[in-house]
Amino acid sequence: MMRPSMRKSDQIRPVSMETGVNKWAEGSCLIKMGGTQVLCTASVELNQPLWKRIQNKTGGWVTAEYSMLPRANGTRKGREALMKDHRNAEISRLVGRALRSVVDMEKLGRHTITIDCDVIQADGGTRCASITGGFVALVLAVRGLMASGRIHENPIRDYVAAISAGLWNGELVLDLDYEEDCVAELDSNFVVSGDGKFIEIQATGEQHPFNREQIETLMNMAVSGCQKLIALQRQVLE
Repeated sequence: MMRPSMRKSDQIRPVSMETGVNKWAEGSCLIKMGGTQVLCTASVELNQPLWKRIQNKTGGWVTAEYSMLPRANGTRKGREALMKDHRNAEISRLVGRALRSVVDMEKLGRHTITIDCDVIQADGGTRCASITGGFVALVLAVRGLMASGRIHENPIRDYVAAISAGLWNGELVLDLDYEEDCVAELDSNFVVSGDGKFIEIQATGEQHPFNREQIETLMNMAVSGCQKLIALQRQVLE
């Protein structure tokens, strides 16, 4: 069956990344993946987080906060409800884990970088867009630290991107939009490093269990999709 967007099963949506969209943040990126738009900003604190100072730990830290604007989707959600949204907290932790996986905290020094991912418009894959755009914002913030002489070695070891994949109408497809995601039989998200290794896999059989062959096929599709996203990250960071 033809996908609603008329894409092939292994085709990602049109993607763009624009940097320097926030003049105050040390790093910023507006990422658009199809109808999904996420503003990612990186803010640098010239100190470790409190818990590291209390425990007398060395090195820095990277953390993330994810949220949707009240009218990011079809029905407005009040700001108070958004602040209490457990989904936002779960995705915040995912984005933080994904970005920390490619950062050498010792080389980052005694600095804290917070990545804020604010969904302006949601059309599926918002957590994946947040990781992919958040990485670009993180790199720009780190470059600022190096340019100012606060750190002397690049703490970022590799690239990282993320993409969704799933089983829709009996077909394995890559980069689901909302119309596909809301009825998917299998919903999964893959976080992949620049060298093609997996950082995190989230997969759920929404309607029935899935088999090993299906998840392996989706893994291969995800690596290919993330390679395209990483190529674009490299391009915008040149």
